[in-house]
Amino acid sequence: MPTLYRLLTEEDTSAFCHKVSDALDKGWVLHGSPAYAWDHAAGVMRCAQAVTKDVNMPYSPDMKLGQQ
Repeated sequence: MPTLYRLLTEEDTSAFCHKVSDALDKGWVLHGSPAYAWDHAAGVMRCAQAVTKDVNMPYSPDMKLGQQ
């Protein structure tokens, strides 16, 4: 069973929390801790969270991971 991987990123706002919550609601699982970094050019904090999901189909680079 293939495991898919996504790295969700966003500015450090509620939009990031909603993006992660949506992925969890669709069966994705947190993978590791979130990461934060200062985006000096934009003047904002950025967040990242890895998520994984086991699927019952062969992996293909053409997959739309956000729709899985």
